Amino acid sequence: MGKTISIIGSGFSALSASCYLAQAGHDVSIYEKNGTVGGRARQLEKDGFVFDIGPSWYWMPDIFEKFFNDFGKSTSDYYQLDKLSPAYKIFFSDEVITIGDHMDQICEEFERIESGSSKPLRKFISQAQEHYDIAINKVVLKPGISPFELVTKETVTRVDRFFKTISSEVRKNFKNPKLISTLEFPVLFLGAKPSQTPSFYSFMNFADFGLGTWHPKGGMYEIIKAMKALAESLGVRINTDCNVEMINVENGKASGIIANGENIKSDVVLSGADYHHSETLLDQKYRQYSEAYWEKRTFAPSSLLFYVGFDKKLKDIEHHNLFFDTNFETHAENIYDDPQWPENPLFYVNFPSVTDKTMAPDGCETGFFLIPIAPGLEDTPELREQYFDIIISRFENLTNQKVQSNILFKESFCVNDFVSEYNSYKGNAYGMANTLMQTAFLRPKLKSKKVDSLYFTGQLTVPGPGVPPSLISGKLVAELINKKEK
Repeated sequence: MGKTISIIGSGFSALSASCYLAQAGHDVSIYEKNGTVGGRARQLEKDGFVFDIGPSWYWMPDIFEKFFNDFGKSTSDYYQLDKLSPAYKIFFSDEVITIGDHMDQICEEFERIESGSSKPLRKFISQAQEHYDIAINKVVLKPGISPFELVTKETVTRVDRFFKTISSEVRKNFKNPKLISTLEFPVLFLGAKPSQTPSFYSFMNFADFGLGTWHPKGGMYEIIKAMKALAESLGVRINTDCNVEMINVENGKASGIIANGENIKSDVVLSGADYHHSETLLDQKYRQYSEAYWEKRTFAPSSLLFYVGFDKKLKDIEHHNLFFDTNFETHAENIYDDPQWPENPLFYVNFPSVTDKTMAPDGCETGFFLIPIAPGLEDTPELREQYFDIIISRFENLTNQKVQSNILFKESFCVNDFVSEYNSYKGNAYGMANTLMQTAFLRPKLKSKKVDSLYFTGQLTVPGPGVPPSLISGKLVAELINKKEK
């Protein structure tokens, strides 16, 4: 007999879990506090400009394809996927590195910067591909219950790669600081400094150079729309503008939720909302993790984001652009070691309208600017303006063009918004970092240790931060529910 399951939130992990649970015959309902589904992956439309509010990089296309394949579907049934060529540009103070859409082009670019560097690059990416195959097919498909999940023939023979760091591996093989930054940046998606991230996570470099960077026509929100359509076709009921105020517990078992003041009974409760927030919906005695526990965790960054409409096409830019014209390590220290607003921030700009005409009016450009910052920082309108002035001036200098007088509008999103919109702990943007001591079974659990029939999914549990891991997290928790809730 199928169970009645209430899911809190409608981000990637919650939608993923809802599909797998409905497919298994359960009666599934989603309760989303905001007016649209998608969690952090919502969309802003204004005056013909279309912005992805949250995730903007489409990496690991195989994970998305596997998800839809599990339901007899393909990504192409829902959206058009294009490989970006080039994948992205990196602007340094005196030079621009262009990352092409296949390894031969990338090797040529590395050789241009540092003669002889293509040989260690091919070796590094070959090893990263090994790690990717192990990670995606073995490690991340485990529910994080036991340390023995990490013990496989493949990981045992590579155990040293869990104790060496990405930074040490990169710096052993490359001397040019620009190439080092280029190879270290992908692990920022995992939410930690390269010097604190196990070298096994170089699989992110294979995701980057080996699998390439893609774009779903219409933006990342097309994936959310696809997952929503799939979920509803499987019988999932989705309730928006529906704020969950409490998780009810009777005799040590989750018995339902209170949403918009209504008592909703269910056999199983699954929260895809922020894990810390989800536990505050319980009486104190039912919470697994104390405030001191959360305070000691290493969280992935928050972000200061700007959504900008330009009244002209911009020059010398690509779809994805990284601005590394200041010190990479100093900015990382400002996030992780001594949390503060960075004096000279690195930043990222996404212009989806460069490759996708549907995302801006004719002759215009859609610009998404992002500065990674420490979670929990002071967030004021004055600080937001100060930092926009800093990065837009640098953007003009590095791309040799004036753009400030061409801004039609600008909207921002920062720490306070992550808290108010997503109940995000300290306003983090990407969940909990994947450091050695926060990997696999060392992360918060998918299943509550104190309340029966209560489960969690998303970026603060296994496997970790990012969109593809969130899809996998939904699958893992659905499998656990199917196994435990007989």
